[in-house]
Amino acid sequence: MSAEVRRVARLVLLDPDDRILLMHGFEPEDPARTWWFTPGGGLEGDETHERAALRELAEETGITDVELGPVIWRRRCSFDFDGRRWDQDEWYFLARTAQTATDTSGHTWLERRSVTGLRWWTSAELSAARETVYPTGLADLLRRLLDEGPPRTPVDLAPGSG
Repeated sequence: MSAEVRRVARLVLLDPDDRILLMHGFEPEDPARTWWFTPGGGLEGDETHERAALRELAEETGITDVELGPVIWRRRCSFDFDGRRWDQDEWYFLARTAQTATDTSGHTWLERRSVTGLRWWTSAELSAARETVYPTGLADLLRRLLDEGPPRTPVDLAPGSG
């Protein structure tokens, strides 16, 4: 029997200087296992991907002044986290904001247990990073996005873990 696939909306949120906002997370049972990832989360009820993206962004970052653009990437992934298996269908929206101050007071119980902070990254900083970043290859994806603009149709990212 296959597990239900969680529908997820994520954001590639860029500020006026083309920096991307990432969250720093860790496995609650193994705090040494860390990674960076884009804001976003699961759809609730009959919520649209667009509505979920904006809600999750506000909850996770406190950022509400945002221009939501198109879906630029899609990814199916599976990973273990917090004692369970997650199977996700992720839609990545391009978004822009001038609001760079963040507020994590809206984090859920699980986020408070597994997120250590937020950081704006330049493309060069992301390319030089030696830390784990999801989706895999984000530095190259971001560079291509900044150089070429958003794709005409969403690009399917290679399936993978995490």
